[in-house]
Amino acid sequence: MKLKPTHPGRLVGIVIAVALLTWAVIRPMYSELPLLPWTAIPTVLLLAIGEGYSAWATKARIARKPDTKPVEPLSVARLAALGKASAYAGAAFAGLFAGFALYTMQLLDRETPRREFFLATGSFVACVVLICAALYLEHACRIPKEPDERKRD
Repeated sequence: MKLKPTHPGRLVGIVIAVALLTWAVIRPMYSELPLLPWTAIPTVLLLAIGEGYSAWATKARIARKPDTKPVEPLSVARLAALGKASAYAGAAFAGLFAGFALYTMQLLDRETPRREFFLATGSFVACVVLICAALYLEHACRIPKEPDERKRD
């Protein structure tokens, strides 16, 4: 089975669909929900940094840059699958946090919803950073084309 590159348009569609669904679901029951945790922001950012570094290192190893060891093909396949899964998970969570931000935006005059708005917005941004790192990881796992193949494209 050939792993095809993730299409960014699908990720945007997931973000929008999950955001609207989250907004519609939390509207009637927002007051009963627990507070959003602040820990999502640093956790997702650490994941993004890890994936970004893995992408950078893998790209250098695939290109056989000096002072790098060759990379195992199975490792590259696993990293590509990780990038694809992280992109879709990041899009789903970005939509979830965007839905919270959309709902709490209208309640900024109250302290708790204002805090939740900023947490949801920060978490959304962290998820977007994760999506970008995941797409970069997926891109870094591509096998470079031979000079003959570049001419045909």
